[in-house]
Amino acid sequence: MKKLAAALCALMLLVACSPASSKVLILATTTSTADTGLLDVLNAEFARLHPGWTVKIVAVGTGEALKLGERKDCDVLLVHARESEEAFLAAGFGVNRRDVMYNDFVLLGPGHDPAGVKGAASLVEALQLLGNSSFLFVSRGDNSGTHRKEIELWKQAGLVPGGESYLSTGQGMGETLRIASDKAGYTLSDRGTYLATSNLDLAVVFQGDPLLRNEYGVIEVKGAKNPDGARAYAEFLVSSVAQGIIADFGKDRFGQPLFYPNAGR
Repeated sequence: MKKLAAALCALMLLVACSPASSKVLILATTTSTADTGLLDVLNAEFARLHPGWTVKIVAVGTGEALKLGERKDCDVLLVHARESEEAFLAAGFGVNRRDVMYNDFVLLGPGHDPAGVKGAASLVEALQLLGNSSFLFVSRGDNSGTHRKEIELWKQAGLVPGGESYLSTGQGMGETLRIASDKAGYTLSDRGTYLATSNLDLAVVFQGDPLLRNEYGVIEVKGAKNPDGARAYAEFLVSSVAQGIIADFGKDRFGQPLFYPNAGR
């Protein structure tokens, strides 16, 4: 909650300092889209195509982003928790949800993999190996899309995590990765943030299960202060221009894109 309050205070200062000729569009989104640097590239192109708008980002977990939308404290959302997004739409808080992109989640841990997760035949088996061991698992614990996915996956494995071997950070993905690295623990991360975060002593120990697909959608907030800007930004994200940026982002640095375009598919 303190993190969200700080983000909102910073946002108010940014809005107050924006040029009088610029209309401010508030985007509430997940930490993964901001931490990877993708939004910097997308928003620069949006500003070029729509010079009358300035995009201000509030990067929080998906749960907090949706709360901002419920209160109409933002104009548009870019989030990744489909079930929660559907509930948000059904409650009348948002309109026009559209697929934008996807990547996947990966299970990370120490390179020597003391829990033997790399040998698991399925993600469920991998989580059962962890849940029934004393090896540390580090969770975001922040009601983000990643945290919600983690809880869903534990349920799939028939486990309720807790105890001394389960650490809830209450932090974003980047900080949670650093804590897991420092403590030689396991954690769940979106692949993009993992690749974009440097100096980690973590390796991918399990990947590729269909349960690990991670989809992002854009939603216009119903009753937003700037509905025209929200619509323009949403349409930009699903345009061929933005989809091309998404398809290429990360290739030069990591040899692979961090996200895959998914609009209209």
